[in-house]
Amino acid sequence: MRNTSKYILSYTAASLRLNEMVKVAKAASEGVTSNLKAVRDSGIVFNSVKTRTSDREFREIRKRLEKLTPDQIKILIYGDLISQKQIAFLAVCKCYAFIRDYVVDVIRDKVLVFDYKINVSDFKSFVNGKVQLHPELEEFSDSTLKKAEQVMFHILEQAGIINNAVERIIQPQILQTQVINSVVKDDPMWMKVFMMPDRDIKQLIH
Repeated sequence: MRNTSKYILSYTAASLRLNEMVKVAKAASEGVTSNLKAVRDSGIVFNSVKTRTSDREFREIRKRLEKLTPDQIKILIYGDLISQKQIAFLAVCKCYAFIRDYVVDVIRDKVLVFDYKINVSDFKSFVNGKVQLHPELEEFSDSTLKKAEQVMFHILEQAGIINNAVERIIQPQILQTQVINSVVKDDPMWMKVFMMPDRDIKQLIH
């Protein structure tokens, strides 16, 4: 779990997109096409209508799927809805360091002290606190950062991490054994995006 990845905000082109992720992953796994790009061109997800928006969305979906392990892909395709959402969210966190760090540094830290309310000011405080380590943040306009905030909280809502994007109440995560095993086999530190405390992560390793 790397901590120094450059922040990119391309996730604003697509929210969680769970249904599309499942469709693309399933098509690729069943050999409908030989690779993820071919799945896009086949029209399985976007009804063969090539638009700039759908191209951008598919590009983000492909990037996310490429971050998942084979075990995680199987859960995404065949798991229950909650597990599918958790794996899709894991893919988002693996793909976008900005969201990963917000979840770990803000949301997880709140949960560890039994604070389940995300304040409006938390986002600005997070950005300000990361500028020195991530100077690329200064290159983003206020409107870009505002959209990044809106889409991120939409993703958090769709993934079940918060109750909704308005109240922003953090929802504790209950993970099935197969999800936990797939994450631990990959890198136990990714359990942090599900707000798991360090002591519980250490127990999973031993």
